[in-house]
Amino acid sequence: MNRVKPAIKRLKGMNPAAIVLTSYISAIGVGACLLLLPFSTKSGQISLVDALFTATSAVCVTGLTVVDTGRFFAGFGQGVILVLIQLGGLGIMTVSVAIFHLLGKSISFRHRMILQEGFTHTPREDIYHLLKAVILFTAVAEASGSLLLFFHWSREYPPLQALYTAVFHSVSAFCNAGFCLFDGSFMAYRSSVWLNLIICVLIVLGGIGFPVVYDIYQKVRHRERRLKLSLQTKTVLVTSAVLTAGGMVMFGVVEHHIALKDSSMTEWLLTALFQSVTCRTAGFNTVDMSALSNATLGLMIFLMFVGASPGSCGGGVKTTTLAILAGFTWSRMRRRIRVNMFKKSIPSATVYRSISLLLISIFLISVFLFLLLIFHQSRLPHTATAGHFLSFLFEVVSAFGTVGLSMGATAELNTVGKLLILMMMLVGRVGVLTFSYIIVGSEPRNGIEYTEEHVMIG
Repeated sequence: MNRVKPAIKRLKGMNPAAIVLTSYISAIGVGACLLLLPFSTKSGQISLVDALFTATSAVCVTGLTVVDTGRFFAGFGQGVILVLIQLGGLGIMTVSVAIFHLLGKSISFRHRMILQEGFTHTPREDIYHLLKAVILFTAVAEASGSLLLFFHWSREYPPLQALYTAVFHSVSAFCNAGFCLFDGSFMAYRSSVWLNLIICVLIVLGGIGFPVVYDIYQKVRHRERRLKLSLQTKTVLVTSAVLTAGGMVMFGVVEHHIALKDSSMTEWLLTALFQSVTCRTAGFNTVDMSALSNATLGLMIFLMFVGASPGSCGGGVKTTTLAILAGFTWSRMRRRIRVNMFKKSIPSATVYRSISLLLISIFLISVFLFLLLIFHQSRLPHTATAGHFLSFLFEVVSAFGTVGLSMGATAELNTVGKLLILMMMLVGRVGVLTFSYIIVGSEPRNGIEYTEEHVMIG
Protein backbone atom coordinates (compact mmCIF):
# COMPACT_ATOMS: atom_id res chain seq x y z
CA MET A 1 0.00 0.00 0.00
CA ASN A 2 2.91 2.28 0.81
CA ARG A 3 4.35 1.70 -2.68
CA VAL A 4 1.05 2.34 -4.47
CA LYS A 5 0.59 5.93 -3.24
CA PRO A 6 3.96 7.19 -4.53
CA ALA A 7 3.26 5.48 -7.87
CA ILE A 8 -0.12 7.21 -8.14
CA LYS A 9 1.49 10.52 -7.17
CA ARG A 10 4.13 10.11 -9.89
CA LEU A 11 1.41 9.26 -12.42
CA LYS A 12 -0.52 12.41 -11.57
CA GLY A 13 2.64 14.46 -11.98
CA MET A 14 3.33 13.17 -15.50
CA ASN A 15 2.93 15.44 -18.49
CA PRO A 16 0.18 14.50 -20.98
CA ALA A 17 2.65 13.00 -23.47
CA ALA A 18 4.07 10.61 -20.86
CA ILE A 19 0.56 9.59 -19.79
CA VAL A 20 -0.37 8.72 -23.38
CA LEU A 21 2.77 6.60 -23.83
CA THR A 22 2.24 4.87 -20.48
CA SER A 23 -1.37 4.02 -21.36
CA TYR A 24 -0.35 2.41 -24.66
CA ILE A 25 2.50 0.44 -23.08
CA SER A 26 0.14 -0.78 -20.33
CA ALA A 27 -2.46 -1.92 -22.86
CA ILE A 28 0.24 -3.73 -24.86
CA GLY A 29 1.49 -5.48 -21.73
CA VAL A 30 -1.99 -6.66 -20.71
CA GLY A 31 -2.78 -7.75 -24.27
CA ALA A 32 0.46 -9.72 -24.57
CA CYS A 33 -0.26 -11.53 -21.28
CA LEU A 34 -3.72 -12.51 -22.53
CA LEU A 35 -2.31 -13.76 -25.84
CA LEU A 36 0.19 -15.91 -23.92
CA LEU A 37 -2.66 -17.89 -22.33
CA PRO A 38 -2.92 -21.47 -23.69
CA PHE A 39 -6.47 -21.01 -25.00
CA SER A 40 -5.57 -17.90 -27.00
CA THR A 41 -3.88 -19.93 -29.73
CA LYS A 42 -4.93 -23.10 -31.51
CA SER A 43 -1.62 -24.78 -30.75
CA GLY A 44 -1.70 -23.65 -27.11
CA GLN A 45 1.57 -21.75 -27.24
CA ILE A 46 3.14 -18.59 -28.62
CA SER A 47 6.53 -17.01 -27.96
CA LEU A 48 6.77 -13.93 -25.77
CA VAL A 49 8.18 -11.82 -28.62
CA ASP A 50 5.39 -12.86 -31.00
CA ALA A 51 2.74 -12.12 -28.35
CA LEU A 52 4.26 -8.68 -27.69
CA PHE A 53 4.53 -7.98 -31.40
CA THR A 54 0.91 -8.95 -32.07
CA ALA A 55 -0.39 -6.95 -29.09
CA THR A 56 1.62 -3.90 -30.16
CA SER A 57 0.41 -4.21 -33.74
CA ALA A 58 -3.21 -4.40 -32.53
CA VAL A 59 -3.02 -1.53 -30.00
CA CYS A 60 -1.12 0.63 -32.51
CA VAL A 61 -3.71 -0.37 -35.17
CA THR A 62 -0.94 -1.35 -37.56
CA GLY A 63 -1.74 -4.85 -38.82
CA LEU A 64 1.80 -6.17 -39.28
CA THR A 65 1.82 -9.81 -38.20
CA VAL A 66 4.40 -12.49 -37.54
CA VAL A 67 1.76 -15.25 -37.46
CA ASP A 68 -1.43 -15.70 -39.46
CA THR A 69 -4.28 -14.22 -37.39
CA GLY A 70 -7.06 -16.51 -38.66
CA ARG A 71 -5.13 -19.78 -38.60
CA PHE A 72 -2.88 -19.29 -35.56
CA PHE A 73 -5.17 -17.70 -32.97
CA ALA A 74 -8.21 -19.34 -31.43
CA GLY A 75 -11.51 -17.52 -30.86
CA PHE A 76 -10.36 -16.05 -27.54
CA GLY A 77 -7.10 -14.79 -29.01
CA GLN A 78 -8.91 -13.20 -31.94
CA GLY A 79 -11.30 -11.57 -29.49
CA VAL A 80 -8.38 -10.13 -27.52
CA ILE A 81 -6.91 -8.73 -30.74
CA LEU A 82 -10.28 -7.21 -31.65
CA VAL A 83 -10.59 -5.47 -28.27
CA LEU A 84 -7.02 -4.16 -28.53
CA ILE A 85 -7.77 -2.81 -32.01
CA GLN A 86 -10.83 -0.98 -30.71
CA LEU A 87 -8.92 0.46 -27.77
CA GLY A 88 -6.07 1.57 -30.00
CA GLY A 89 -8.40 3.01 -32.62
CA LEU A 90 -10.35 5.18 -30.22
CA GLY A 91 -7.34 5.85 -28.05
CA ILE A 92 -6.72 4.41 -24.59
CA MET A 93 -7.32 7.74 -22.89
CA THR A 94 -10.60 8.26 -24.74
CA VAL A 95 -11.98 4.97 -23.48
CA SER A 96 -10.66 5.60 -19.96
CA VAL A 97 -12.22 9.05 -19.73
CA ALA A 98 -15.52 7.72 -21.10
CA ILE A 99 -15.63 5.04 -18.39
CA PHE A 100 -14.80 7.56 -15.65
CA HIS A 101 -17.54 9.87 -16.94
CA LEU A 102 -20.10 7.05 -16.93
CA LEU A 103 -19.14 6.26 -13.33
CA GLY A 104 -19.75 9.90 -12.43
CA LYS A 105 -16.11 10.67 -11.64
CA SER A 106 -14.34 13.80 -12.79
CA ILE A 107 -11.17 13.79 -14.85
CA SER A 108 -8.04 15.85 -14.40
CA PHE A 109 -7.01 18.85 -16.43
CA ARG A 110 -4.21 16.80 -18.00
CA HIS A 111 -6.69 14.25 -19.32
CA ARG A 112 -8.78 17.06 -20.78
CA MET A 113 -5.68 18.39 -22.52
CA ILE A 114 -4.93 14.96 -24.00
CA LEU A 115 -8.43 14.63 -25.43
CA GLN A 116 -8.40 18.20 -26.70
CA GLU A 117 -5.09 17.71 -28.52
CA GLY A 118 -6.32 14.45 -30.03
CA PHE A 119 -9.77 15.44 -31.23
CA THR A 120 -9.90 19.16 -31.83
CA HIS A 121 -7.70 21.81 -33.42
CA THR A 122 -9.08 24.63 -31.26
CA PRO A 123 -9.73 24.78 -27.49
CA ARG A 124 -13.20 23.59 -26.47
CA GLU A 125 -15.06 23.67 -23.20
CA ASP A 126 -17.61 20.99 -24.13
CA ILE A 127 -15.03 18.20 -24.19
CA TYR A 128 -17.57 15.62 -22.95
CA HIS A 129 -19.95 16.50 -25.77
CA LEU A 130 -17.14 15.99 -28.27
CA LEU A 131 -16.20 12.70 -26.60
CA LYS A 132 -19.79 11.44 -26.88
CA ALA A 133 -19.86 12.43 -30.54
CA VAL A 134 -16.63 10.50 -31.22
CA ILE A 135 -17.86 7.34 -29.52
CA LEU A 136 -21.31 7.58 -31.13
CA PHE A 137 -19.82 8.09 -34.59
CA THR A 138 -17.50 5.11 -34.08
CA ALA A 139 -20.35 2.88 -32.95
CA VAL A 140 -22.63 3.89 -35.84
CA ALA A 141 -19.89 3.49 -38.46
CA GLU A 142 -18.75 0.09 -37.20
CA ALA A 143 -22.30 -1.20 -36.72
CA SER A 144 -23.30 -0.07 -40.22
CA GLY A 145 -20.19 -1.64 -41.70
CA SER A 146 -20.83 -4.88 -39.82
CA LEU A 147 -24.40 -5.05 -41.10
CA LEU A 148 -23.40 -4.45 -44.72
CA LEU A 149 -20.54 -6.93 -44.53
CA PHE A 150 -22.87 -9.50 -42.91
CA PHE A 151 -25.08 -9.39 -46.00
CA HIS A 152 -21.99 -10.15 -48.07
CA TRP A 153 -20.65 -13.05 -46.01
CA SER A 154 -24.04 -14.55 -45.13
CA ARG A 155 -23.96 -16.15 -48.58
CA GLU A 156 -20.72 -17.98 -47.73
CA TYR A 157 -20.88 -18.78 -44.01
CA PRO A 158 -23.45 -19.77 -41.36
CA PRO A 159 -25.12 -16.73 -39.70
CA LEU A 160 -22.98 -16.62 -36.55
CA GLN A 161 -19.72 -17.04 -38.42
CA ALA A 162 -20.79 -14.46 -41.00
CA LEU A 163 -21.68 -11.99 -38.22
CA TYR A 164 -18.37 -12.53 -36.40
CA THR A 165 -16.39 -12.15 -39.62
CA ALA A 166 -18.30 -8.97 -40.47
CA VAL A 167 -17.80 -7.39 -37.03
CA PHE A 168 -14.09 -8.25 -36.92
CA HIS A 169 -13.32 -6.75 -40.32
CA SER A 170 -15.60 -3.74 -39.83
CA VAL A 171 -13.77 -2.77 -36.63
CA SER A 172 -10.40 -3.54 -38.21
CA ALA A 173 -11.20 -1.43 -41.28
CA PHE A 174 -12.65 1.57 -39.40
CA CYS A 175 -9.74 1.60 -36.95
CA ASN A 176 -7.36 1.33 -39.92
CA ALA A 177 -5.82 -1.76 -38.30
CA GLY A 178 -5.45 -4.08 -41.29
CA PHE A 179 -5.90 -7.32 -39.34
CA CYS A 180 -7.63 -9.92 -41.52
CA LEU A 181 -8.87 -13.46 -40.86
CA PHE A 182 -8.24 -14.64 -44.43
CA ASP A 183 -5.07 -15.90 -46.07
CA GLY A 184 -3.78 -13.21 -48.41
CA SER A 185 -6.00 -10.51 -46.87
CA PHE A 186 -8.87 -9.69 -49.33
CA MET A 187 -7.22 -11.04 -52.48
CA ALA A 188 -10.02 -13.58 -52.90
CA TYR A 189 -12.55 -10.70 -53.02
CA ARG A 190 -10.68 -8.61 -55.54
CA SER A 191 -13.64 -8.41 -57.92
CA SER A 192 -16.32 -7.87 -55.26
CA VAL A 193 -17.66 -4.34 -55.72
CA TRP A 194 -19.73 -4.57 -52.53
CA LEU A 195 -16.87 -5.60 -50.22
CA ASN A 196 -14.26 -3.30 -51.78
CA LEU A 197 -16.43 -0.19 -51.51
CA ILE A 198 -17.58 -0.92 -47.94
CA ILE A 199 -14.02 -1.51 -46.70
CA CYS A 200 -12.80 1.63 -48.50
CA VAL A 201 -15.55 3.78 -46.97
CA LEU A 202 -14.79 2.44 -43.48
CA ILE A 203 -11.08 3.13 -43.93
CA VAL A 204 -11.75 6.69 -45.10
CA LEU A 205 -14.17 7.39 -42.24
CA GLY A 206 -11.65 6.12 -39.70
CA GLY A 207 -8.66 7.86 -41.28
CA ILE A 208 -10.09 11.26 -42.14
CA GLY A 209 -10.07 12.36 -38.51
CA PHE A 210 -12.80 12.90 -35.92
CA PRO A 211 -12.44 16.71 -35.97
CA VAL A 212 -13.26 16.73 -39.69
CA VAL A 213 -16.27 14.44 -39.28
CA TYR A 214 -17.55 16.54 -36.38
CA ASP A 215 -17.08 19.75 -38.35
CA ILE A 216 -19.00 18.36 -41.34
CA TYR A 217 -21.74 17.07 -39.04
CA GLN A 218 -22.16 20.50 -37.46
CA LYS A 219 -22.33 22.10 -40.91
CA VAL A 220 -24.99 19.66 -42.14
CA ARG A 221 -26.94 19.79 -38.89
CA HIS A 222 -27.29 23.56 -38.70
CA ARG A 223 -27.60 24.11 -42.46
CA GLU A 224 -26.34 27.64 -42.15
CA ARG A 225 -24.29 29.32 -44.84
CA ARG A 226 -22.54 31.39 -42.21
CA LEU A 227 -21.18 28.23 -40.54
CA LYS A 228 -18.08 27.64 -42.65
CA LEU A 229 -15.87 24.58 -42.60
CA SER A 230 -12.65 25.08 -40.69
CA LEU A 231 -9.25 25.32 -42.36
CA GLN A 232 -8.43 21.93 -40.83
CA THR A 233 -11.41 20.29 -42.55
CA LYS A 234 -10.77 21.92 -45.93
CA THR A 235 -7.09 20.96 -45.85
CA VAL A 236 -7.79 17.35 -44.90
CA LEU A 237 -10.54 16.88 -47.50
CA VAL A 238 -8.57 18.38 -50.39
CA THR A 239 -5.28 16.67 -49.52
CA SER A 240 -6.96 13.29 -48.96
CA ALA A 241 -8.84 13.56 -52.27
CA VAL A 242 -5.65 14.46 -54.17
CA LEU A 243 -3.65 11.62 -52.58
CA THR A 244 -6.40 9.05 -53.15
CA ALA A 245 -7.09 10.05 -56.75
CA GLY A 246 -3.42 10.46 -57.59
CA GLY A 247 -2.49 7.16 -55.98
CA MET A 248 -5.30 5.37 -57.78
CA VAL A 249 -4.31 6.71 -61.21
CA MET A 250 -0.60 6.05 -60.74
CA PHE A 251 -1.17 2.55 -59.36
CA GLY A 252 -3.52 1.66 -62.21
CA VAL A 253 -1.23 3.03 -64.92
CA VAL A 254 2.02 1.54 -63.60
CA GLU A 255 0.53 -1.90 -62.86
CA HIS A 256 -1.63 -2.04 -66.00
CA HIS A 257 0.76 -4.47 -67.73
CA ILE A 258 2.14 -6.07 -64.55
CA ALA A 259 -0.07 -7.04 -61.59
CA LEU A 260 -3.29 -5.95 -63.34
CA LYS A 261 -2.53 -7.28 -66.81
CA ASP A 262 -5.23 -9.99 -66.69
CA SER A 263 -7.83 -7.90 -64.84
CA SER A 264 -11.14 -6.72 -66.20
CA MET A 265 -11.96 -3.01 -66.18
CA THR A 266 -13.99 -3.45 -62.98
CA GLU A 267 -11.14 -5.27 -61.23
CA TRP A 268 -8.67 -2.69 -62.52
CA LEU A 269 -10.65 0.18 -61.03
CA LEU A 270 -11.45 -1.60 -57.76
CA THR A 271 -7.87 -2.77 -57.17
CA ALA A 272 -6.36 0.62 -57.96
CA LEU A 273 -8.85 2.42 -55.70
CA PHE A 274 -8.55 -0.12 -52.89
CA GLN A 275 -4.76 -0.04 -52.80
CA SER A 276 -4.65 3.74 -52.99
CA VAL A 277 -6.99 3.99 -49.99
CA THR A 278 -5.61 1.14 -47.91
CA CYS A 279 -1.90 1.88 -48.23
CA ARG A 280 -2.37 5.22 -46.48
CA THR A 281 -3.02 3.57 -43.08
CA ALA A 282 -5.19 0.44 -43.27
CA GLY A 283 -2.94 -2.37 -44.50
CA PHE A 284 -5.40 -4.62 -46.34
CA ASN A 285 -4.57 -5.73 -49.85
CA THR A 286 -6.39 -7.24 -52.81
CA VAL A 287 -3.27 -7.81 -54.91
CA ASP A 288 -0.15 -9.90 -54.37
CA MET A 289 2.47 -7.53 -52.95
CA SER A 290 5.32 -9.60 -54.41
CA ALA A 291 3.91 -9.04 -57.92
CA LEU A 292 4.14 -5.24 -57.76
CA SER A 293 6.80 -3.19 -59.53
CA ASN A 294 9.46 -1.14 -57.73
CA ALA A 295 7.77 2.08 -58.93
CA THR A 296 4.48 1.07 -57.30
CA LEU A 297 6.23 0.04 -54.08
CA GLY A 298 7.94 3.45 -54.03
CA LEU A 299 4.55 5.13 -54.46
CA MET A 300 3.17 3.06 -51.58
CA ILE A 301 6.09 4.02 -49.34
CA PHE A 302 5.30 7.70 -49.97
CA LEU A 303 1.58 7.24 -49.23
CA MET A 304 2.34 5.22 -46.09
CA PHE A 305 4.76 7.90 -44.92
CA VAL A 306 2.07 10.59 -45.28
CA GLY A 307 -0.55 8.39 -43.58
CA ALA A 308 -3.94 9.55 -42.33
CA SER A 309 -5.19 12.83 -40.88
CA PRO A 310 -4.83 14.27 -37.34
CA GLY A 311 -7.30 13.02 -34.75
CA SER A 312 -7.89 9.77 -36.63
CA CYS A 313 -7.07 6.10 -36.14
CA GLY A 314 -4.07 6.24 -38.48
CA GLY A 315 -0.42 7.20 -38.26
CA GLY A 316 2.15 8.82 -40.53
CA VAL A 317 3.19 12.46 -40.70
CA LYS A 318 -0.45 13.27 -41.55
CA THR A 319 -2.12 14.93 -44.53
CA THR A 320 -2.14 18.38 -42.94
CA THR A 321 1.63 18.28 -42.49
CA LEU A 322 2.07 17.50 -46.18
CA ALA A 323 -0.28 20.33 -47.14
CA ILE A 324 1.47 22.86 -44.88
CA LEU A 325 4.90 21.87 -46.20
CA ALA A 326 3.64 22.16 -49.77
CA GLY A 327 2.21 25.58 -48.96
CA PHE A 328 5.47 26.61 -47.28
CA THR A 329 7.51 25.54 -50.32
CA TRP A 330 5.17 27.34 -52.70
CA SER A 331 5.27 30.55 -50.64
CA ARG A 332 9.08 30.48 -50.53
CA MET A 333 9.26 29.92 -54.28
CA ARG A 334 7.15 33.04 -54.69
CA ARG A 335 9.38 34.82 -52.15
CA ARG A 336 6.58 35.31 -49.64
CA ILE A 337 7.07 35.03 -45.89
CA ARG A 338 3.61 33.90 -44.76
CA VAL A 339 2.04 30.56 -45.66
CA ASN A 340 -1.55 31.08 -46.82
CA MET A 341 -4.15 28.36 -47.43
CA PHE A 342 -7.82 28.85 -48.29
CA LYS A 343 -7.50 32.60 -47.53
CA LYS A 344 -6.11 31.87 -44.07
CA SER A 345 -2.58 32.36 -42.78
CA ILE A 346 -0.86 29.45 -41.06
CA PRO A 347 0.89 30.41 -37.78
CA SER A 348 4.66 30.29 -38.03
CA ALA A 349 4.81 27.93 -35.03
CA THR A 350 2.66 25.40 -36.92
CA VAL A 351 4.93 25.63 -39.97
CA TYR A 352 8.02 25.06 -37.81
CA ARG A 353 6.36 22.07 -36.12
CA SER A 354 5.57 20.58 -39.53
CA ILE A 355 9.17 20.96 -40.68
CA SER A 356 10.43 19.45 -37.42
CA LEU A 357 7.98 16.55 -37.73
CA LEU A 358 9.15 15.80 -41.26
CA LEU A 359 12.85 15.90 -40.40
CA ILE A 360 12.51 13.86 -37.20
CA SER A 361 10.35 11.26 -39.00
CA ILE A 362 12.88 10.84 -41.80
CA PHE A 363 15.68 10.58 -39.22
CA LEU A 364 13.84 7.92 -37.18
CA ILE A 365 13.01 5.84 -40.25
CA SER A 366 16.64 6.03 -41.38
CA VAL A 367 17.95 4.98 -37.96
CA PHE A 368 15.54 2.07 -37.56
CA LEU A 369 16.23 0.89 -41.11
CA PHE A 370 19.98 1.04 -40.47
CA LEU A 371 19.64 -0.93 -37.23
CA LEU A 372 17.41 -3.49 -38.92
CA LEU A 373 19.99 -4.04 -41.66
CA ILE A 374 22.78 -4.33 -39.11
CA PHE A 375 21.13 -6.83 -36.79
CA HIS A 376 19.45 -8.90 -39.47
CA GLN A 377 21.86 -9.06 -42.39
CA SER A 378 25.16 -7.58 -41.21
CA ARG A 379 27.17 -10.68 -42.20
CA LEU A 380 25.78 -11.01 -45.72
CA PRO A 381 27.13 -9.20 -48.79
CA HIS A 382 24.91 -6.97 -50.90
CA THR A 383 24.78 -9.50 -53.74
CA ALA A 384 23.27 -12.10 -51.39
CA THR A 385 20.50 -9.78 -50.19
CA ALA A 386 19.39 -8.16 -53.43
CA GLY A 387 15.99 -6.56 -53.01
CA HIS A 388 15.99 -6.86 -49.21
CA PHE A 389 16.83 -3.17 -48.71
CA LEU A 390 13.56 -2.15 -50.35
CA SER A 391 11.55 -4.74 -48.43
CA PHE A 392 13.03 -3.63 -45.09
CA LEU A 393 12.44 0.04 -45.93
CA PHE A 394 8.86 -0.88 -46.84
CA GLU A 395 8.33 -2.65 -43.49
CA VAL A 396 9.83 0.21 -41.45
CA VAL A 397 7.70 2.87 -43.16
CA SER A 398 4.65 0.60 -42.86
CA ALA A 399 5.26 0.33 -39.12
CA PHE A 400 5.85 4.08 -38.77
CA GLY A 401 2.64 4.90 -40.64
CA THR A 402 0.78 2.17 -38.69
CA VAL A 403 -0.27 0.77 -42.06
CA GLY A 404 0.39 -2.95 -41.90
CA LEU A 405 1.20 -3.68 -45.54
CA SER A 406 4.12 -6.06 -45.85
CA MET A 407 6.39 -7.44 -48.54
CA GLY A 408 6.81 -10.57 -46.41
CA ALA A 409 9.90 -9.48 -44.48
CA THR A 410 8.17 -9.08 -41.09
CA ALA A 411 7.47 -12.79 -40.59
CA GLU A 412 11.14 -13.59 -41.37
CA LEU A 413 12.64 -11.14 -38.87
CA ASN A 414 14.72 -12.34 -35.95
CA THR A 415 13.99 -11.33 -32.37
CA VAL A 416 15.92 -8.05 -32.56
CA GLY A 417 14.24 -7.18 -35.87
CA LYS A 418 10.79 -7.80 -34.42
CA LEU A 419 11.58 -5.59 -31.41
CA LEU A 420 12.77 -2.79 -33.70
CA ILE A 421 9.56 -2.93 -35.76
CA LEU A 422 7.59 -3.12 -32.51
CA MET A 423 9.17 0.12 -31.28
CA MET A 424 8.59 1.76 -34.66
CA MET A 425 4.87 0.90 -34.48
CA LEU A 426 4.65 2.44 -31.00
CA VAL A 427 6.38 5.62 -32.14
CA GLY A 428 4.08 5.83 -35.17
CA ARG A 429 0.89 5.46 -33.13
CA VAL A 430 1.77 7.68 -30.18
CA GLY A 431 3.30 10.28 -32.47
CA VAL A 432 6.77 11.60 -33.17
CA LEU A 433 6.12 14.96 -31.52
CA THR A 434 4.66 13.25 -28.45
CA PHE A 435 7.89 11.32 -28.00
CA SER A 436 9.91 14.48 -28.44
CA TYR A 437 7.83 16.18 -25.74
CA ILE A 438 8.62 13.32 -23.36
CA ILE A 439 12.35 13.68 -24.03
CA VAL A 440 12.82 17.46 -24.16
CA GLY A 441 9.57 18.75 -22.69
CA SER A 442 6.71 20.65 -24.29
CA GLU A 443 7.42 24.09 -22.86
CA PRO A 444 9.19 26.39 -25.37
CA ARG A 445 12.49 27.91 -24.34
CA ASN A 446 14.17 30.97 -25.81
CA GLY A 447 17.70 29.67 -25.29
CA ILE A 448 20.82 31.74 -25.80
CA GLU A 449 20.71 34.29 -28.61
CA TYR A 450 23.97 35.24 -30.34
CA THR A 451 24.79 37.66 -33.14
CA GLU A 452 23.56 36.56 -36.55
CA GLU A 453 25.83 35.42 -39.38
CA HIS A 454 24.80 34.18 -42.82
CA VAL A 455 25.61 30.68 -44.09
CA MET A 456 25.48 29.63 -47.74
CA ILE A 457 22.88 26.96 -48.53
CA GLY A 458 21.54 25.26 -51.65
